[in-house]
Amino acid sequence: MEKWSLMTITVLLALTVRWTVSLGSYSGAGKPPMYGDYEAQRHWQEITYNLPIRQWYFNTSDNNLLYWGLDYPPLTAYHSFLCAYIAKLINPDWIALHTSRGYESQPHKLFMRTTVFVADFLVYIPAVILYCFSLKETSTKKKASICALCILLYPGLILIDHGHFQYPLSLGFALWGVLFLSYDWDLLGSVAFCLALNYKQMELYHSLPFFCYLLGKCFKKGLKGKGLVLLTKIAGTVVASFAVCWLPFCTDMEQIMQVLRRLFPIDRGLFEACMFSSPPPCCTCSDKVANIWCSLSVLIKIKNIVSPQTQLKLSFAVTFLSLLPTCIKLTIQPSLRGFKFALVSCALSFFLFSFQVHEKSILLVSVPVSLIINEIPFMATWFLLVSTFSMLPLLLKDGLLLPYAVTMLAFLSACLASFSIFEKTSAEDLQLKPFTLSLKGYVSWFKSFPKIVRSLFLLSITLMATLSLMSAAVHPPQRFPDLFPVSVSILSCLHFLLFLVYFNVVILWDSKNSRSQKKIS
Repeated sequence: MEKWSLMTITVLLALTVRWTVSLGSYSGAGKPPMYGDYEAQRHWQEITYNLPIRQWYFNTSDNNLLYWGLDYPPLTAYHSFLCAYIAKLINPDWIALHTSRGYESQPHKLFMRTTVFVADFLVYIPAVILYCFSLKETSTKKKASICALCILLYPGLILIDHGHFQYPLSLGFALWGVLFLSYDWDLLGSVAFCLALNYKQMELYHSLPFFCYLLGKCFKKGLKGKGLVLLTKIAGTVVASFAVCWLPFCTDMEQIMQVLRRLFPIDRGLFEACMFSSPPPCCTCSDKVANIWCSLSVLIKIKNIVSPQTQLKLSFAVTFLSLLPTCIKLTIQPSLRGFKFALVSCALSFFLFSFQVHEKSILLVSVPVSLIINEIPFMATWFLLVSTFSMLPLLLKDGLLLPYAVTMLAFLSACLASFSIFEKTSAEDLQLKPFTLSLKGYVSWFKSFPKIVRSLFLLSITLMATLSLMSAAVHPPQRFPDLFPVSVSILSCLHFLLFLVYFNVVILWDSKNSRSQKKIS
């Protein structure tokens, strides 16, 4: 009983924070003609309910793809249809074809917020709770509840899902996949990840760790025996899962190709979600992405000197090379711990170097980081704070300054109280002991390592707090209207590059993976 009473309090607190944030503004409120992501989700309900499936992804007189055209996989469309069916029962005007564009009312806002709340409660939150109870490091009831509380209080996901407006289903399904794999339920894990990928194509950020981990397990079992059987079962499960999700669109090849064109619009170019490459250096776009291409384009106008096709090839090459060491290590030495760290490293590589990145995509890195907060609480807390800070321009645009400040402080306080993060800054606590042992003459320098790390953390927090205050309260110079958003993105990008190096060092020098292979084989 005590176990569940502690967890009940944790869940109630997490739900209270989410509902409180949802009472505020949302993306694009009162800003015609396009409004924002809230209107996009409502419009998809309008389209999926009123039009036949074959028209969902095609440009027609009833479905103008330039106005929030559906550009996510079939599972998102089915979810929109389900929400629309319920909305129709409450108030048909909410999803009336054409006439419901930009519909805004308090009852409709309550309905839309509730759909996110229910999705969070049914999919994401249960996965977090069960995951925390599955961890060996959180074998006691209190530790599991504390770990769950810190994960559920992560401000980035709360602010985007319940403030900006977004559904947590793809990340929830991916988390269920991780949970199933931790119990060696490989087929269920494969199904869960297929659902995640068929809800949002950005789950490709996590696809290689899932693939390499499962393939590595098959190799260890032997491809002439049990390994081949497992590989066949996994392949069949994946094909069947995709077939079920895509079945209504398999009537002809043109349907499939149109959906794929909507999911991967490569013709838009590298900077579809980032316009730093356009003069002046501080642009007036709304999406300030803290990845390498957008940061470099403040100084080097990549868009003007490199063709779109070359941009695509360059992005692919850099992303692939940054992923390669981690994926090879995970395939050769598959372990659950290595898999979770690979989810972080690979997703961060995709965010920093891949094609058409949105600032919200950092959540695809943050959720895996939250899964290892019990192993490296100091670095995980630091990363999760930076990831939320990197979305500050978007959050300010949505009027979420107060929720941003409160949830950031609440999360930091929870981590300080739960994990005593400042006491866990030694090389061993940061999982860097094997790396330090491989360096010659490391002894004298690493004696002051904890102090250096703590100083860098405090400097980072100070810079983020200063930029947050300036972004909210200070008018930028007239010549550089986006000085603060660009500064936020560049500072965040520098953090992410250092974190990428750190996570790769932990993965490649990890000796625990070798020992844990025996359990798999």
